[in-house]
Amino acid sequence: MVETRLQTKLDNGITRCDLCLWRCKLSHGQRGFCQAHVNRNGTLYNLSYGIVSSMEVGPIEDKPVKHYRPGSKVLSVGSYGCNFRCGGCHNLEISWGTEALDELARGESKAAYVTPDELVEAALRQGVEGIAFTYSEPAVWLEYLLDVSEAAYRAGLYTVYVTNSFVTDEALELMAPQVDVVCSDIKSMRDEFYHQVCPVGSVSEVLDSIEKAQRLGIHVETRTNIIPGYNDGPEELRQIAEWIRDHLGAESPWHITRFFPAYKLSDVEATPAETLWQAHDIACEVGLTNVYVYDDKGCDCAAENLPVEAFLNADDAQVHAVKKCSASCCGDDGVLLKRYEEELPR
Repeated sequence: MVETRLQTKLDNGITRCDLCLWRCKLSHGQRGFCQAHVNRNGTLYNLSYGIVSSMEVGPIEDKPVKHYRPGSKVLSVGSYGCNFRCGGCHNLEISWGTEALDELARGESKAAYVTPDELVEAALRQGVEGIAFTYSEPAVWLEYLLDVSEAAYRAGLYTVYVTNSFVTDEALELMAPQVDVVCSDIKSMRDEFYHQVCPVGSVSEVLDSIEKAQRLGIHVETRTNIIPGYNDGPEELRQIAEWIRDHLGAESPWHITRFFPAYKLSDVEATPAETLWQAHDIACEVGLTNVYVYDDKGCDCAAENLPVEAFLNADDAQVHAVKKCSASCCGDDGVLLKRYEEELPR
């Protein structure tokens, strides 16, 4: 395992994780809300470093990003763990990753392990121009993201960070020299909405992170997935468009995507096309000049991706061999999750 890049040691063996705005305070054996970082004897470690859940090749426009290297292709890659719990999540097994991360904590994982150099080599074999970190929140994979981005830069590849922007300033400052593009969700302009997917989250924290990413010199584009009955009110859509105009600029791209029923929101209808185009028209009215509507795709989904081994220069047995180190610290430490995970699907 690799030590968590941003951590603060407190009293009595408690250590705070400073990757995202949860800033989880963990005792020995505890995992954070994202499930991917564990306290072992006062030091935090990233369980998922190099562990790849999904890969796929496609156009950068699918991230969605339209104003950075248009027409180029990216290798999308994701791991396990997320700092949000979205009721309409389409990547549930990846984002929440309960079983996969339990196996990693015990040293019993058969998930694909890919070094940063191996990932860059895979990208070059696929003939892509960039690597996109996506499918779950990449901030919880920061250590790997930074190492891959450095290797990608040496190889002439760009990097894309697809995020919910519930991340710390410290994490953004580490990423800024390495990451070329941020594509961030603006889910709502109401704290009540964010509290449904992240009880400690707030709109202002997310928006501040997006604005900071742009101030740090990263190319920023934003996306809103419009969910009927949740964030589809004309006034709220207007507020999002006005915030983008006032804080990112009138030319900053806004991607409007269609919601499709999933998980806890399986009973919610798909977003009507007229709602998407109403948002488009509102954005144009307030002065945004690059507004894009997607009525056929709502998320960066991994359900139909090819198996990871299809992209690697290795056979299935080698890719999925048990990853267990020679140390004896693996066991049930980090497997017993906090109360907020007890009711998650297994």
